[in-house]
Amino acid sequence: MKYIAIIGDGMADEPLPELSGKTPLEYAETPNMDRIAREGRCGLLKTIPDGFEAGSDIANLSILGYDPARFYTGRGPLEAASMGVDMAEEDVAYRCNLVTVRDGVMEDFNAGHISSAEGAELLRALDDACDAARIYPGISYRNLLLLPHGRGATVTVPPHDIVGQRIAGHLPKGGDADLLLRCMEESERVFAEHPVNRARLLAGKRPATMIWPWSGGRKPALRPFAERYGKRGGMISAVDLLNGIARTAGMEVIRVPGATGYIDTDYEAKARYARDALERLDFVYMHVEAPDEAGHMGSVEEKVRAIERLDAVIGTILEVPDLVAAVLPDHPTPIRIRTHAREPVPFAVLGKGRDDTAAYTEREAARGSFGLMEARGFLPMLFSGR
Repeated sequence: MKYIAIIGDGMADEPLPELSGKTPLEYAETPNMDRIAREGRCGLLKTIPDGFEAGSDIANLSILGYDPARFYTGRGPLEAASMGVDMAEEDVAYRCNLVTVRDGVMEDFNAGHISSAEGAELLRALDDACDAARIYPGISYRNLLLLPHGRGATVTVPPHDIVGQRIAGHLPKGGDADLLLRCMEESERVFAEHPVNRARLLAGKRPATMIWPWSGGRKPALRPFAERYGKRGGMISAVDLLNGIARTAGMEVIRVPGATGYIDTDYEAKARYARDALERLDFVYMHVEAPDEAGHMGSVEEKVRAIERLDAVIGTILEVPDLVAAVLPDHPTPIRIRTHAREPVPFAVLGKGRDDTAAYTEREAARGSFGLMEARGFLPMLFSGR
């Protein structure tokens, strides 16, 4: 048998007045996801354990069967693993966003989706100016800040949780806060007159006014995926976090040209690479970030479009013989709040029997025969002989 989990990041949502009381999943045309639900079984999956924030790191670790209470140290070190940054045991790595803050308010958590090339220029200038940390450019606004011999145990806030709010009450506290705040202040100075930002302003784009470090931790150790499940697994994602989880778990990281981690990603290429990977691997985890980005944007239209574009390529994946296929979000990203939520997510599985659900939606999944499951049991269920 071959197995695939298709993750539409943040797909789940709430009924919206703009969609006549339907959720984006209910409103979107999704014949392939509906087929998985109609010919398979549905349920709800609790991907955020009690006591944890509703983050993609926690959710995807949970879906892959790694208990965050045992294995999670922070988002930063997982992204460091994806970027090939070798961490010493005493290092602390932080996710480092490029953000737009004006008049003390978090205007944009991604600096107008700044390009990777622009971000790299800004961060090289900051790395030269800030001797307290080592800074590694990543993709677009998603970057890495590493503190050698860091203290850790720093309280930070994800910038996407405070869009439109004053940042004063959300700055780092405890642990490495003094060093992080020094780097943040230095970034404001370095970025203020940088040519990249001058060019962005002239083009009518948001500037990157500062860095925002968050979710720091030390190097984690995950039990290898193949040892845990007896299967060869691969990851398809344009997001460093997901690829970092995969590297740390010994999964194959499958790079897809045209995969951007944004709403313009190449859906067809992801599906094509997933099909090819299933010829040599037992399991593929295909992650698509676009619905989540649309949720953060607060765009109903883009979220529906992202769901429909994902659905359009699922049909070719379902042609793979002897395939058990699952579709699900990692967490909801409701349009109303424009950030992650912790409610259980709908999932559908084709190849594990059949129930009477008629479509892939939040409401239909709630009455599916799987009921409410804990995420740690998801892959054992998928791989079981039942």
